[in-house]
Amino acid sequence: MERKKKKTVLVITGPTASGKSALAHFLAGITDAEIVSADSRQLYRGMDIGTAKPSPLMLRETRYHFIDEKEIGEEYSAGAYAKDALARIRSIHAKKRPAIVTGGSTLYIQGLLHGFSELPGKNPEIRERLVRELREKGARALYDRLASLDPVQAATFDPSKSQRLLRSLEIIAATGKTVTELCSPIPQTPDAFEFIPIGLALERKELYSRINRRTDEMMTAGLLDEARALFDRHLKGKERCRINALETVGYKELFDFFRGETSLFSATELIKQHTRNYAKRQLTFFRNRMSIEWIEAPINAAGIERLAAKLKKRLFEN
Repeated sequence: MERKKKKTVLVITGPTASGKSALAHFLAGITDAEIVSADSRQLYRGMDIGTAKPSPLMLRETRYHFIDEKEIGEEYSAGAYAKDALARIRSIHAKKRPAIVTGGSTLYIQGLLHGFSELPGKNPEIRERLVRELREKGARALYDRLASLDPVQAATFDPSKSQRLLRSLEIIAATGKTVTELCSPIPQTPDAFEFIPIGLALERKELYSRINRRTDEMMTAGLLDEARALFDRHLKGKERCRINALETVGYKELFDFFRGETSLFSATELIKQHTRNYAKRQLTFFRNRMSIEWIEAPINAAGIERLAAKLKKRLFEN
């Protein structure tokens, strides 16, 4: 019996500011595709400028999924995304339309393409001990311990992300195995899709230049006012209240400015620095944990059109 041909799903990923969104949007326009966002922050309403969310015009031109679907404060895991994204892709193909996945949230991409190994449940006793250590010794001491035990995992997130830090150490203490060992790609349940992941590659100097320039453009576009509105609504008067969605580069630095802990200039420079650090961690994750075809990122609109035409011919015209 002849095996049914799988449907191709293009996945456009890469570091922040590499041009993923522009390429995906143009390609969707010439293939009548719908876009499945793999960005864990564009999911939230009210976080627009700082997440480089598609513009209102782009959202009118093309059907996007996982944009503005959650309220800030709602929890949403990478595992839930992987399940929901597969369902959306099936519904898109049921309409005889292509689906293009795009974004740079590493765990969203990994979960969708490879699934996750079964990780142990929470261990309150171990977690309590680690939280106590965090308070007594600080995040840097725990991060250095993780870096010595699981350098691959440690390199994929910001040391200040205490929840991921605690969870990573909790898993090691509970199982004797690292997250990297447990989260190696596992066979997916046979599905009707063939995911084709491509990454947009840039020279580091050019990538960092784009990040710096985009940060300035975001500030000009009103990021300060957007961050102020979020701060006033969710954080003002709440002593160090932690909301996961708001622990995001581009916002958390401005929140410190609103608290009077830094200057606006310093906050802006920190956004640039932290975004560059984030891009480096994304690249580390993709290269260590995923198999991606890297393609030179377009540098202008003409380059986007040329690459989109090549991808259309290669993937959508067979």
